[in-house]
Amino acid sequence: MNARQTLGRDLTLYLLARFGLIAVVAAVLVLVKVPLLVAIAVAIVVGLPVGLLAFRKLNARVTAGLAARNERRARERAKLRAELREAE
Repeated sequence: MNARQTLGRDLTLYLLARFGLIAVVAAVLVLVKVPLLVAIAVAIVVGLPVGLLAFRKLNARVTAGLAARNERRARERAKLRAELREAE
């Protein structure tokens, strides 16, 4: 599996995990008779920091993958600029 596929997989898993956490918190609140919109709002506010803590390893993999991709893009950009300077 190449780096692009790995980053895509990790990013998808991370987003699904975060949305799943928000859905679980909202469902629990709805079961306790909290109105749906209030439950969703509270779930988002609670789910964002909890998701950062609960999915720390997955977050680190996504961050590392994005950093590697940005580094590759910067190298390619520098190479293209060098080729353009040589062509002048």
